[in-house]
Amino acid sequence: MSGRLEGKIALVTGASSGLGKATALVFAREGAAVVVAARREVETEATACAIRDAGGRAVAVPTDVSSPAQVEAMVDTAISTYGRLDVAFNNAGVFDPEGLVHEVPEHQWDALIDINLKGTWLCMKSELPHMLEQGGGSIINMASSAGLAGWSDSPIYSASKHGVIGLTKSAALQYAPSGIRINVVCPAFTQIEAMDAMLAADPNANAEMRSTIPLGRIGRMEEIAEAVLWLASDASSFCVGHALALDGGQTVGLWRRDPSPI
Repeated sequence: MSGRLEGKIALVTGASSGLGKATALVFAREGAAVVVAARREVETEATACAIRDAGGRAVAVPTDVSSPAQVEAMVDTAISTYGRLDVAFNNAGVFDPEGLVHEVPEHQWDALIDINLKGTWLCMKSELPHMLEQGGGSIINMASSAGLAGWSDSPIYSASKHGVIGLTKSAALQYAPSGIRINVVCPAFTQIEAMDAMLAADPNANAEMRSTIPLGRIGRMEEIAEAVLWLASDASSFCVGHALALDGGQTVGLWRRDPSPI
């Protein structure tokens, strides 16, 4: 199947690398014109260039999603450039291991909540009026498997992602009657550039992460991007307010790794 987003205008935040970049490329492959947004200007432009070099349409907009003015300017660029906004993947986020709750400094709380949760809300706040005016659209937010269950290593990160899921479900109820579908994806550990650096620093990290996942491996960027594409496309036209776990079974239930699989 191809052309699943033919004629659509899509916005992707956090698109300078990782899941955002992978999804922007998939959106373009499927026919969408893509507004590529992220904080790092050079890398964001590189994603847009990769899309254009492959024959697609893309514009880069350096954006810090924790800034209301920058988010509004990002969406305004999408409208002024392409005239409408059909799909938004609010993917931008940060991860910062925190440790024990009572030891977390306030600035670390603020940074995680401002980008992961407030940033998602700011994006939706700017995107929704245009989708209301045109009579429909699809918004996909980025959460995490840490938003579906507690995470002892990073409780504030987990709290921010739980918040994204709650925001998504509540907004989905409000806007579904207007033809706007809002869903959220919840990946577990996925092979992105940031993880490559972490694995290089800690040779045991890969085995530790894989041990939490019944499938016995971490995710691939392409797997997540294809799931986001499905939610963005008309193929998921009856899917509203869903938190899609992309976690290899990590959050299904209590998992004890058995060295001898069935």
